[in-house]
Amino acid sequence: MTEFFLRSLLFCVLCVKLTVAFADEGMWVPMFLSKYNEADMQSKGLKLSAEDIYSVNHASLKDAVVQFGGGCTGELISAQGLLLTNHHCGRSRVQSHSTLENNYLENGYWAMKRSEELSNPGLTVTFLVRMEDVTSEVLNNLTSEMTEAERYLIIEKASKALEKKMVEGTHYEAKVKEFFGGNEYYIFITETFKDVRLVGAPPYSIGNFGGDTDNWIWPRHTGDFSLFRIYADSLNRPAEYSPDNVPYKPKKHFEISMRELKEGDFTMVFGFPGRTQEYLTSFAVKQLVEEEDPLKISIREKRLAVMEKAMDSDPQVKLNLTSKYAGISNYYKKYMGESRGLKKVNAVQKKQELEKRFGEWVNADENRKVKYANLLPELENTYNEFAPYNQGMVLYNEAFTTLDFVTYVNSFAKLSELLKSGVKREVLKVEVEKQVKYARSFLKNYNRSVDLESAKNQIKDIIKYMPEILTGKQNKKLNKDSNKYITSLFSTSLLDSLESIAALYELIERRTHYLYPDTIKLENGFGANDLAFQFVSTVTQNFKENIYPNYVKLDIKLDSLNRIYTQALREMQTDKLFYPDANSTLRLSYGKVEGYAPNDSVTYIPFSNLDELIAKENPNDKEFVVPAKLKELYQKKDYGEYAVNGTVPVCFIASNHTTGGNSGSPVLNAQGQLIGTNFDRNWEGTAADVMYDPTQARNISVDIRYTLFIIDKFAGAKYLLDEMKIVK
Repeated sequence: MTEFFLRSLLFCVLCVKLTVAFADEGMWVPMFLSKYNEADMQSKGLKLSAEDIYSVNHASLKDAVVQFGGGCTGELISAQGLLLTNHHCGRSRVQSHSTLENNYLENGYWAMKRSEELSNPGLTVTFLVRMEDVTSEVLNNLTSEMTEAERYLIIEKASKALEKKMVEGTHYEAKVKEFFGGNEYYIFITETFKDVRLVGAPPYSIGNFGGDTDNWIWPRHTGDFSLFRIYADSLNRPAEYSPDNVPYKPKKHFEISMRELKEGDFTMVFGFPGRTQEYLTSFAVKQLVEEEDPLKISIREKRLAVMEKAMDSDPQVKLNLTSKYAGISNYYKKYMGESRGLKKVNAVQKKQELEKRFGEWVNADENRKVKYANLLPELENTYNEFAPYNQGMVLYNEAFTTLDFVTYVNSFAKLSELLKSGVKREVLKVEVEKQVKYARSFLKNYNRSVDLESAKNQIKDIIKYMPEILTGKQNKKLNKDSNKYITSLFSTSLLDSLESIAALYELIERRTHYLYPDTIKLENGFGANDLAFQFVSTVTQNFKENIYPNYVKLDIKLDSLNRIYTQALREMQTDKLFYPDANSTLRLSYGKVEGYAPNDSVTYIPFSNLDELIAKENPNDKEFVVPAKLKELYQKKDYGEYAVNGTVPVCFIASNHTTGGNSGSPVLNAQGQLIGTNFDRNWEGTAADVMYDPTQARNISVDIRYTLFIIDKFAGAKYLLDEMKIVK
């Protein structure tokens, strides 16, 4: 073996070790950065202190981050309340303002002055004011003899009392959240703003370039961003929409870096990740990979095919269904990647190896034997018992309640119950008005043919996998001629029109007027002769009586066992720094700009650019259409100050640990300056919700220079850049 070969081998081994050490797993609680992460982050390039990132005493980076709309993240980028998030996070709002004549979703929207910014009723953004450890207060009155139900009630009571106490006399809100499966509790004090206006969004062909084909895939060339502005009252406090409101003045907004981005640069992501399950047992992971994910994939695949066919044939249908389609497709592909990724990293086997070490650790000590000897066997037995009810829950949520007609028909349930018990006429009138308002909104975009075809597929899935959800009478009709029976469900007055609904209630009132002068009462409630109402009501009731109670009972037991297992793992692995699973609270993850190799024959660099985007163009494929203006800028090489090596950077990847909810999160450099907006993960990295693989897990972000390029050169909205503090 030559000296050169030995040196090369040593260099390769060192590179691998450095990569594994630098690619950091974890979604860290910002309150504890100084205790657990500051030194490590600074050793890897961070130029800030933990206090600069999270502080309750002065403005810090956390004050520039918001939870956007309850499910995404956004960041403040100007002193005038200008907010940046993902295009897919703002997509439904853009769609709500769109018509075929003014299709902002398709063509983009840019407010060229404040008066053109569009209000969005119901849209909120929430800031974290501070968080506190309240574990001792929440768990203070618990005893080891308590049942899980008793434990839950005491925790709930203590949490509600703390929430009320912490914000009394203020406009703030408070929420206690559990961590480490319920071993620790923290309270979050928040401030929510309700006047959030659309400022700008690129056309769909930029904001969703690559569509489903590129979703979860690297390299990406997607300008997945949109701009909003937060408005407040004259005292800079939250207020409902009013033309008198003024742009919010944040405590902190991010500087924006135009500096060169290089492989190996330190990065961090601040945001509100939704849910991870890092401490599951092998039994749970096996159930996820072999049963749960495949079932979800199968149901969604057929639903997407129905929607895509309809969208391709009608522009109005496409406009109405685009946002819904994208949401279904997003997790369809995520489940595929997750299942594939967990198999690739041998997740079940690795969990089993950990459980073997856990068993050895337990058996090495008599006290541990008493506490934990039966823990893993009990977990395995409970997961086996849980499996059919979990499948029932998946089918109910994925195949039944996702049908539009089911959601809609179920909305009449309250009125039906009121009529059974007897309701005063004036009360009924108010409820009917609410129902008609909801119906108007629903029927505006309802596509009966798409819903019918989806129902044929999805109800058949219920018959195939879990007919117990259906009653014997329904099964008999469905087995005889399922398509005919399902079609008959749609021949219902409830789905006809607002006039039909109003007429039904008028008929009810006339029929009961002489029997009940002051009240209206129907023995069978509402919808006794409506097939869809009866079908939905019966299935819902059957699920609630036969599936859901067993699911909840076993789920509570699993929560208890998993809480004990998580705590036991922390006792066993004293040299490991544990982080709590994501639960939609503010977290920070950190890593570096870094490529990866999905297999032995392919290695990806961490950057994409405009040249590559143009090379992907296909005018005949809706997912790869390039807008004429963008093509013109490319052909003229009119890149302005955004050019890097003769092109424009578009996206980049890094080794930050992210998940759903991190969409729209700011990606920051070592100085805490904004360098990108997180919008996706690579397909190989979706398994990181359950098991993080440092060699594969990568988050995907829009390069901030591409965002600025689109705003400035493409949209001609340079005035927005004048609000920002841009570091060159």
